[in-house]
Amino acid sequence: MARHTLGDLQHAIMTILWAGGEATTSDVHQALQGSRGLAFTTIATMLRKMEGKGVVSHRAEGRQFIYRPTVTEDQVRRSMVGELVERLFAGDPKALLAHLVSEHEIEPAELSELRRHVGKDRKRGR
Repeated sequence: MARHTLGDLQHAIMTILWAGGEATTSDVHQALQGSRGLAFTTIATMLRKMEGKGVVSHRAEGRQFIYRPTVTEDQVRRSMVGELVERLFAGDPKALLAHLVSEHEIEPAELSELRRHVGKDRKRGR
């Protein structure tokens, strides 16, 4: 599985692209302007870097580049969670879950819901 690790700004940009399917540099800049206040050139540079990583591609329409994601949100989530488990929990997903439970980041009702999900996955043969 390819690794798709995104920094905070890259993830914010991808969220915009996933929501709209595609966007120009200007569209992304406008969407992030209120929360981040970044320069247009910063967004343009980041999109080029992301294209180099293979997570977006572009097509030209006149003088504008229109970017679209080449990876899904699920692919990125799986990759980044997998990396988190590898780096911080020695590859043991149970250790991640134990950590979340022990730190009270998962409420008892949420734990019941997780048990139902695990039961469904077992029935499907996962």
